[in-house]
Amino acid sequence: MKPFRDHKRIAILTALFLLVSSWSVFAHPKDKDRWDNKYSIEGYLFGEKPVPFLVENVHLLPKGKVLDIAMGEGRNGVYLATQGFEVIGLDISAKGLMKAHRLAEKNKVTIETRVVDLEGFTLEPNTYDVILCTYYMQRDLFKQFQSALKPGGMIVVETYNVDYLKYARFSRKWALDTNELLDIFKGLRVIRYQDYDDGKEAYSSIIAEKQKP
Repeated sequence: MKPFRDHKRIAILTALFLLVSSWSVFAHPKDKDRWDNKYSIEGYLFGEKPVPFLVENVHLLPKGKVLDIAMGEGRNGVYLATQGFEVIGLDISAKGLMKAHRLAEKNKVTIETRVVDLEGFTLEPNTYDVILCTYYMQRDLFKQFQSALKPGGMIVVETYNVDYLKYARFSRKWALDTNELLDIFKGLRVIRYQDYDDGKEAYSSIIAEKQKP
């Protein structure tokens, strides 16, 4: 029976790949190829475990529909799916999202994904209970998060800040300024905020809520 199960699993993953590809919105070829190449490795580029800040604070998040921005291989979105959230992931890489579906299958949950170029992408207003974005920097997209949340919805954002430049070769434009997250999301009520620096990497994290009328 094992060969049959293997063939069945391959068929399911192939169908998922076709489904992911069919939900594509124009993706810039160079960025798409770069990330497809990164995600072509055997294992998971950033591992399978979610970021600790998300795990530590998941109990604060309102259950419902989650939008995972720049989902990649799905470690954070799949974790939220295991916690009972309905997860939709966006990313430029079909290969990354294919691996996200594989990780979801491994954890016995389902997710929805779309291949999109997030540059110039418009989020639907009043749609999501949670918007999640980790280690992806696009300031103009961040400014759409508040309008895309339902009242009572929350954002979870974590990415490198300017202090990270002390430890790694990294483009300054992709690093947060001091307190920049607090400024970008000043229209939301801050639930949790941290600046982290362990002498090897440095990042900022925030959870903030769109208050109900």
